[in-house]
Amino acid sequence: MAETREAAPAVLPKGFRSAELGWPELRRIPHPPRRVPLVGDVLGANVRSPLQDSLKFGRQLGPIFRRKAFSNEIVFVWGADLAAELADESRFAKHVGLGIANLRPVAGDGLFTAYNHEPNWQLAHDVLAPGFSREAMEGYHPMMLAVTERLTDRWDREQAAGRAVDVPGDMTKLTLETIARSGFGHDFASFERSRPHPFVTAMVGTLTYAQRRNVVPVPLAPVLLREASRRNTVDMALLNRTVDAVVAARRSGGSGQGDLLDRMLETAHPETGERLTAENIRRQVITFLIAGHETTSGALSFALHYLAQNPDIAARARAEVDRVWGDTDRPAYDQVARLRYVRRVLDESLRLWPTAPAFAREARQDTVLGGVHPMRQGAWALVLTAMLHRDPAVWGADAEAFDPDRFDAKAVRARPAHTFKPFGTGARACIGRQFALHEATLVLGLLLRRYEVRPEPDYRLRVAERLTLMPEGLRLRLDRRVPVAAVPRTPAARAAE
Repeated sequence: MAETREAAPAVLPKGFRSAELGWPELRRIPHPPRRVPLVGDVLGANVRSPLQDSLKFGRQLGPIFRRKAFSNEIVFVWGADLAAELADESRFAKHVGLGIANLRPVAGDGLFTAYNHEPNWQLAHDVLAPGFSREAMEGYHPMMLAVTERLTDRWDREQAAGRAVDVPGDMTKLTLETIARSGFGHDFASFERSRPHPFVTAMVGTLTYAQRRNVVPVPLAPVLLREASRRNTVDMALLNRTVDAVVAARRSGGSGQGDLLDRMLETAHPETGERLTAENIRRQVITFLIAGHETTSGALSFALHYLAQNPDIAARARAEVDRVWGDTDRPAYDQVARLRYVRRVLDESLRLWPTAPAFAREARQDTVLGGVHPMRQGAWALVLTAMLHRDPAVWGADAEAFDPDRFDAKAVRARPAHTFKPFGTGARACIGRQFALHEATLVLGLLLRRYEVRPEPDYRLRVAERLTLMPEGLRLRLDRRVPVAAVPRTPAARAAE
């Protein structure tokens, strides 16, 4: 995963850069009708669902558009051709702005929130990338199994009592425990708690605050967000204390676990000999604990929603698990990648609702986007991943339908590059994507083998936004399955895997 070190780009000014500063021909880009002087495109906007508002405007205005709130204007892109240009690493780089920049008070120059010119990004990336090698992933697999068993113990009790399960809540517990135990040797005891761990409550608070900062004008923030700012300060302090305690416990207890925290504490850069500072280690641990569980829990929750709503798809996925795993009690690491259809279910869920629903790109030098829109160096656009994944030119007229076969090998090969981006793009794409995909595929396989899931009769999907996406209020009914004996695999079945 490591890349060759590049010359540091020119350092651009920090802070929000409104579109008119970087797009000389901004007038060519459409904006919502009924723009109000001084306040911008506020009519019909919902501050609690800015992403879903932008999807609505994207459908109306086309593959590139702009929105303005007070003095801040943003260019949005979702057309596949334009998004592919923005993915060109020779012309564009990650832009740290909007909600991501709002997380810097707690995550600093961690992998997700570092500016491109900050040296700790490359240092941490090169030190930590081996922590996601195949060998490392095999080492995490038993812990993923153990944590999932804690989840199924809980779900067995709920099913026996006739109660529906809280899917987002339990997926959050599952993925937090998985990254905390696999990466840092820490047990939050989430499944032994009746309420979310305080770390989760504080994390949700910081993400929600970062999102609110996006929609409140800077001059008004001290007034409108006074109480929210105070709570955010308390939340950040709790995150810092929690992580400091995890690191202190490892330092006092010694290393030797070979996990991500050991790498942060003990490993020097292979070329320069540099080590991560104590402050940067804190920021990286916070980054991994938040990003390493928040997005995966959302992906699992959306996948379980769609499986419950589509029993024919669930039956097909379950049949694959029975065929590939048989009566194996604890599937081996290599058996997870053979769940090809289950992985398609996960990918299709990430297509419709990528839990990190957008990413920002900035021009390395003056350039022209799509042959039409000049951009100055540092000008940026927000790629609406959730809308890119619905581009009818790529995904067809039925792009809103849930169809895992969009991800069979032939269909994937036929699609243009850069049309499926649930983990961002380029050198700054998610370093832990293979960890997340392995964990989520394993968990779905284990749950499909153990349960049949049924939706609550009146449930309609509602999506909560807090920088990431999560189905809101999703509860499912469970039926325990009778264990199946190993199903003989014919040559045709093996070929289909």
